[in-house]
Amino acid sequence: MPTIRPSGPADAAVLADIWRASVRATHDFLSEAHFTEIEALVADQYLPQAPLWVIEVDGSPAGFMGLSGAHVDALFIDPRRRAQGLGRSMIAHAARLEGKLTVDVNEQNPQAVGFYERMGFRQTGRSPQDDAGRPYPLLHMRQE
Repeated sequence: MPTIRPSGPADAAVLADIWRASVRATHDFLSEAHFTEIEALVADQYLPQAPLWVIEVDGSPAGFMGLSGAHVDALFIDPRRRAQGLGRSMIAHAARLEGKLTVDVNEQNPQAVGFYERMGFRQTGRSPQDDAGRPYPLLHMRQE
């Protein structure tokens, strides 16, 4: 049975590994230069400092989620653990905490778009670039 807990400083390295593996498996649209740029920000700034939720399977981290209020900032599951209900468990956990959720998801990541649609999210808007101005459109979604 998976467990969900707050992250701690000791989690940063393993969560960075999960982020890398997950992005490599689902974000084939990223240029290598952008991957390297984003990886540095995630590993050096976001993961060590952000309050995150970690989902564990058999005592080992299998994914993580960042929340800003009711907004899902990040949700990454180890590719070896996909399709096991872990992402669904994380969204349910966030909804119990915050109610109806919002998320911004890369339009070029159809697996993620489909996941959020299955979780009851619907598109409410679109941005032609990501938050840093890179050429990766974002879909803005809200849980119904």
